[in-house]
Amino acid sequence: MSSKKGTLEKIKDTGVIALGHRESSIPFSYYDERQQVVGYSRDFQMMIVDAIKELLDLPHLQVTDIPVTSQDRIPLVQNGTVDLECGSTTHNREREMQVAFSNTIFLIGTRLMTNRNAGITDFPDLKGKTVVTTAGTTSERLLRAMNADEQMGMTILSTEDHGESLHSFESGRAVAFMLDDALLAGEAAGLSGQYVIVGTPQSREAYGCMIRKDDPEFKKVVDHAIADVEKSGKAANIYSKWFQHPIPPEGANLNIPLSDEMKHLYANPNDEVLD
Repeated sequence: MSSKKGTLEKIKDTGVIALGHRESSIPFSYYDERQQVVGYSRDFQMMIVDAIKELLDLPHLQVTDIPVTSQDRIPLVQNGTVDLECGSTTHNREREMQVAFSNTIFLIGTRLMTNRNAGITDFPDLKGKTVVTTAGTTSERLLRAMNADEQMGMTILSTEDHGESLHSFESGRAVAFMLDDALLAGEAAGLSGQYVIVGTPQSREAYGCMIRKDDPEFKKVVDHAIADVEKSGKAANIYSKWFQHPIPPEGANLNIPLSDEMKHLYANPNDEVLD
């Protein structure tokens, strides 16, 4: 990290680690009914914290939780406000120029949520229609490129966070909501059965935890902790907890089986970019 302290040294000196979380990335990182941060990514994040506590002999390491959005998450990691962000952040080559990424914690595809009776089954059906997505996401970039390249005449709404995007969709301002399929499943789980997830995935993406660039010592600790979680069987238990059992705040069950792709990831931890 050039002349700056490495993250481990900073944590050791201050006795504090700053964790970035999302407010509405169900079921990865979000608030439960008590306004506590919970989720699949959060469980990974706290296991990384446990590994850091052990490594630095800081059993009482203080955790500071900092909410981030799709738009400010990278700057907050870059400027040192956040030491470790684990939410629903796609690891891609463009972002690699700004931050570093841990071993992958999840794999997704970008698709659409729409009303069951809207007559939309795939992306070409969106021609001339209004679609919503969350600003700063890969879905927004893909949607805008598709609109320009294929001259689809879509109106694209982009909102501050996933909850706001969902509200725009539910209120009828948009006929579809584009986002990562697992996030859409999380949003749909708390709703009535009138909504469906459709469309050919426009990308296959890997979620990782973000850390500052040029800090190989910290990345090594984070990667090792994630690899241990994945290879030990703990990751499969975390997956089951968030994707195959009732989750807060409404007790909805996403009922998404563990895919062969995810099983392969757990057996072979890596930080590879998919795009």
